[in-house]
Amino acid sequence: MTSDFSAARVHLDRAYHYLRGDDPMSQRGREALDLLIEAVAVEEFKQPSQNAEVLMFPIGRRF
Repeated sequence: MTSDFSAARVHLDRAYHYLRGDDPMSQRGREALDLLIEAVAVEEFKQPSQNAEVLMFPIGRRF
């Protein structure tokens, strides 16, 4: 089973948005989420890209 890093990043971004208070707990939460978001983004872009099959279309006369 593979992880869906892009979906995880979306949820972490949303959690960051919800912690918009100026209290110390909200500030520490945003700092922690920043670290998590960065780690997830790094892993997301380290993943090998999916190989796609290239389909060749026939080149010829059109009717």
